[in-house]
Amino acid sequence: MKILVDADACPVKNIIVKVAKEYNLPVLMFIDTSHILNDGYSEVITVDKGRDSVDIALVNKIEKGDIVVTQDYGVATMSIAKEAHPVSQNGLIYNKKNIDKLLFERFLSQKVRRAGGKTVNPRKRTRTDNQAFENTFRQLCATLHKKGF
Repeated sequence: MKILVDADACPVKNIIVKVAKEYNLPVLMFIDTSHILNDGYSEVITVDKGRDSVDIALVNKIEKGDIVVTQDYGVATMSIAKEAHPVSQNGLIYNKKNIDKLLFERFLSQKVRRAGGKTVNPRKRTRTDNQAFENTFRQLCATLHKKGF
């Protein structure tokens, strides 16, 4: 089992590394060439800046049982298909029961924006958000570690 992170705009990279060290899990951070990352623990995979380059590179490395940290519903969907465990930076574990609803809501929001409407902007991140992610992420790592992934 390894942890793959869509790291370009991920605000919880430090939490991921902290927990991964505790479980001795390898971390692969995927970024494009407009970012620089070196946390001293993770393997950093840098790809071209093209549309979806990071997503494609990340999905190509997913194996059954991996943990995938992403805000991208498409990446989450492909992770589920590969029997990985996708989780958002807010601690939402994506699964077969919730991904269709999330994709449909995203579609509706895009449709409203294309028609000139406005959608709600995400609120500013808080310490509570970071704690919620850490709790969920830690529990996910522990559960999968016990199962032998």
